[in-house]
Amino acid sequence: MRTAQPAAAAPALIALALIALALIALAPATGAQAQDGAALFNAQCKSCHTLTGTNSPAGPTLKGVSGRKVAGAPGYAYSKALTAKGGTWTDANLDAYLTNPGAFAPGGKMFNKVADPKARAAIIAYLKAQK
Repeated sequence: MRTAQPAAAAPALIALALIALALIALAPATGAQAQDGAALFNAQCKSCHTLTGTNSPAGPTLKGVSGRKVAGAPGYAYSKALTAKGGTWTDANLDAYLTNPGAFAPGGKMFNKVADPKARAAIIAYLKAQK
């Protein structure tokens, strides 16, 4: 037989539930987020990029892009702008690039923007899984 919780426990339970929801919202990318990223990649990126390790004529392979040198896929003819950018494809750099490629590397080849922060996060999570 279950006993009823005292009324004084209700605020504590609500506080715990709110904390749990906040932690879930702040959690790192999940498998579900990467799965969403796969659908977004296929809809927005796949026409120019591959995940096979082979560059396409329109864009470099994005297999292993996370942590790779910017403009670092062997054999792809990058723009002077992206080549001069330097650095590494960190989450922050990928996010900035997907937000506005022209602002990240003015004069670059990429034109497609991903305006929605959740969509960018999902695509980045998916790309990070493509080793």
